[in-house]
Amino acid sequence: MTNTHTSSNKPIAQLTNVSLWYKDFAALSNINLSINPGERICILGANGSGKSTLASVLCGLLAPDEGSITLVDQAVCTEGHPNFDAYRQARRWLGLVFQNPDDQIVTSIVEDDIAFGPENLGVEPQEITHRVQRELHRVALDAYAKANPSHMSGGQKQRVAIAGALAMEPRLLVLDEPGALLDVRGRRSIMHIMDKLTATGTTIVHVTHFMEEALAASRVIVLSHGSIVLDGTPQEVFSHTDTLAQLELEEPFIARLCATLVKKGVPISWTCDEKNLCQQLAHLLQPINAPDSPPVSETSPYTPAKSTEHATCTLPVPTLPAVQACKLSYSYAAANTTSVQRPALDDISFTIPQGSCTSIIGQTGSGKSTLARLICGLEAPDSGELLVNSINTAHKRERRKLHGQVGYVMQHPERQLFAQTVLEDVAYGPKNLGASVQEATKQACQALQEVGLLHKKDASPFELSGGQARVCAIAGILAMQPKILLLDEPTAGLDPVGRETLRSLLNRIHQQGTTVIQVTHSMEEAATSKHIIVLDQSHILTSGTPREVFQPHNQKRLREAGLALPYPLIFALALQKQVPHSYLGQPLTMDDLVQSLLQTLGLPSFSNSTKTTPEVASSAKVVVPPWPFA
Repeated sequence: MTNTHTSSNKPIAQLTNVSLWYKDFAALSNINLSINPGERICILGANGSGKSTLASVLCGLLAPDEGSITLVDQAVCTEGHPNFDAYRQARRWLGLVFQNPDDQIVTSIVEDDIAFGPENLGVEPQEITHRVQRELHRVALDAYAKANPSHMSGGQKQRVAIAGALAMEPRLLVLDEPGALLDVRGRRSIMHIMDKLTATGTTIVHVTHFMEEALAASRVIVLSHGSIVLDGTPQEVFSHTDTLAQLELEEPFIARLCATLVKKGVPISWTCDEKNLCQQLAHLLQPINAPDSPPVSETSPYTPAKSTEHATCTLPVPTLPAVQACKLSYSYAAANTTSVQRPALDDISFTIPQGSCTSIIGQTGSGKSTLARLICGLEAPDSGELLVNSINTAHKRERRKLHGQVGYVMQHPERQLFAQTVLEDVAYGPKNLGASVQEATKQACQALQEVGLLHKKDASPFELSGGQARVCAIAGILAMQPKILLLDEPTAGLDPVGRETLRSLLNRIHQQGTTVIQVTHSMEEAATSKHIIVLDQSHILTSGTPREVFQPHNQKRLREAGLALPYPLIFALALQKQVPHSYLGQPLTMDDLVQSLLQTLGLPSFSNSTKTTPEVASSAKVVVPPWPFA
């Protein structure tokens, strides 16, 4: 991208004593922030900390109640008084990608949506055509130029929104959780795009819950309760482990791994740099003799799914499965003609046992959400057979029997909330299934108790934080006491504490005998399941236990399918490359990796080592907030 606007040495964004209120709640409180041209800033914080509000202020969508703002050399707000003409001038050079792409897609054809912004800026038609083609290619949507965005997956919609923002060639681009709905390859692609934009002088403000993404920024800002708490380089900010813990934020994987190893007595220096940690551990591992077990070759032939048992479609089994598909296919009509079909699922067969915990993974647009809708009975298969709790979903009358048996938590489940109080909202499902008011209230209270929201039963669901709203929506499903709980990207957009809370909740539900199925883009989430189904371009690529699917020799094939191995295993393989005679096994979780490293280093007895605080010469600005931490 070529940015032809003349740059200056002045800050591209300057906020002075900025505060913004939602009724009696301070979304931003006395923010002082200066952003220089070409900076790549990452904004972190728990749900409800003010990140999205700050993003909207930086792109000129919200004016503050107090304070002054200058955006792209325009004094858009002075002492709480907005200058609307200055806002109009500044917005020409400002871009925003919302957390939910549905909030900014405005047309029924992808290429028209990407062209919408440049057209409103008065760009010449020939230049608009060039920009649309460029951005379609940049986000890997060339084949979807004529598609209807409403028929696309959440991740594909997100790429359309990003392409539309880039087509306007902004000087300041704000991205609010752009990778929340994307697969591994999609997130990697967005990070690569940000690298290119930074290299050409575009200023980037990136709001994210993926802590690893913050390591690529030149500067990290941490918000809490609408105030800036930390401001500095990634190394400086992530060295404040105690402050981050108080803010209920986790460090990036490498920082957590390093801190854990230091506590266990491994003689290394704290770092959040992967290359540095790998070098330190490689130095310690060099003198150690090669173990008896040889490492698994990464170049071994790819082991495909054990599909013979699925292909035979032997339906009679001793224990009836929760879900069984045989040669299942489903297609959406193409955008330009109703006669051409685009297969979302093509001749797939699989079995999900009763009481299991299964993850469905795959690249964006591979058919995951479509499969979820079919399992819930919201759609009927075009061909093949799908049995859910022994109910054939081919017939509408039969699918109705699934109501109450299958609980479906959609992407952005908080959008399912509608009632006056949390209790009324959660009780709606049981009432709709025929329960009395008393019984429905009892079931709703039990569900709220289970998710830890009983104390909010009389509150409005619209007053809940993002994480609480997500859990409240799940409670509404649990109140119906389903035999199968199916969740589509349940952790997308949640902060670390929200994700951990949801993981614990799903574990408890599973232990009580409920079949849990989750669609996820997180390899780490999938690694904790009992069973994994991998979709790739409408087909099943492979399936099995996490240890069967996440084999090192599958790494290349998974990457080609837009996926990856869990990060602990990726790190172990990278370390084994530096120390060829070392063998760390197949660690799929942080605990697995730590245990493997300690055993290899001969340090299993250092579990009670004295806590070591990272020693970093930090110049990060730290403000300890006056409120108590929850």
